[in-house]
Amino acid sequence: MSISSASSGFDSQATIFVLDAGGTGFTFSAVKNAQEQIQPFTLAASGDTLEAVLQKIIKGFEKTMELCQCKPTAISFCFPGPADYINGIIGDLENLPHFRGGVPLKAMLEAHFKVPVFINNDGDLFAYGEALAGLLPEINRLLEQQGNPKRYNNLLGLTLGTGFGGGIMTEGRLLRGDNSAGGEINRMRNFLIPATSAEDSISIRAVKRVFAKAAGIDFAASPTPFDIYEIAMGRREGNRAAALEAWDQLAIALADTIANAISLVDGLVVIGGGLSGAWPVFMPRLVELLNKPFVDLNGKAFPRMEIDAFNLQNETDIVKFTEKSGQMIRVPFSEKKVWYDPAKKTGIGISRLGTTSAVAVGAYAYAIDQLKL
Repeated sequence: MSISSASSGFDSQATIFVLDAGGTGFTFSAVKNAQEQIQPFTLAASGDTLEAVLQKIIKGFEKTMELCQCKPTAISFCFPGPADYINGIIGDLENLPHFRGGVPLKAMLEAHFKVPVFINNDGDLFAYGEALAGLLPEINRLLEQQGNPKRYNNLLGLTLGTGFGGGIMTEGRLLRGDNSAGGEINRMRNFLIPATSAEDSISIRAVKRVFAKAAGIDFAASPTPFDIYEIAMGRREGNRAAALEAWDQLAIALADTIANAISLVDGLVVIGGGLSGAWPVFMPRLVELLNKPFVDLNGKAFPRMEIDAFNLQNETDIVKFTEKSGQMIRVPFSEKKVWYDPAKKTGIGISRLGTTSAVAVGAYAYAIDQLKL
């Protein structure tokens, strides 16, 4: 499976073993020259003991070696936090309860496979992949095609699934932070339920919870988010009003979180994860809310953000976002002119690579960068 020729700038012949680790499954692959060398495979993440779970990780990389018939130059993968990612120590994980008190996963794997090991979180590697070979280069190519001199160098990547994750790429570099906590957007305050975090309204459990409450059923009886999406789109029988409410609540919470974050990052926004496939039902509302103004204490409206938001899933919005604007203005006391465009814009789009492939290319590129190959 080809990840993307857009990342061909990383043309090293190094083979990087990658792993997309979640609370329920470990998906392994091998990447060389930004191309997956094997069909990714998944092992269940469950185990009776910590040792059993760790043996699954080791066996997964050993199987990867067998399938690609090669040895890794390095291992690079995402693992849930909290963690000290730089030193490769995994902390207390909610979905993997055997990880308690700190597990030096990097040191363990380096001792076993005798190669460098790099660990990060899925939001970071997702953002990395989309910045190198996904949404960011796509938009810059469209800007160039339209004769627009504007280029984007910053990207906020968000993953919506079992949890709510984030990563920030700025000027071609991953923002890790001093405590391996850069881009941890899930800890922002929940706009709808201020006593808790944003994740409680932007996750699989949130969509199911809101649907169940609106439909007057038990949470256990709530359909899957995909089914709730199908109901909302009118393609499946069910309580459509409850389905639309579930996605509207997600859009409201997500819009507030993005507005706060992008005011600091000032770049593009790309969304991935299992819930991102429902974008046709929540994206228009999301962008509408991002552009909804504040009202000051005197009753005067003013923009929620300093930048206007555009829906990069909408062809009309893409044209408006990328078309050349601005004008040449004269330099005082001179005949010289310079280009000036006062428009400030951000675009919100869905993963161009697919979340798993974005994480894979991010893990590969991160390892290549760390190895200086």
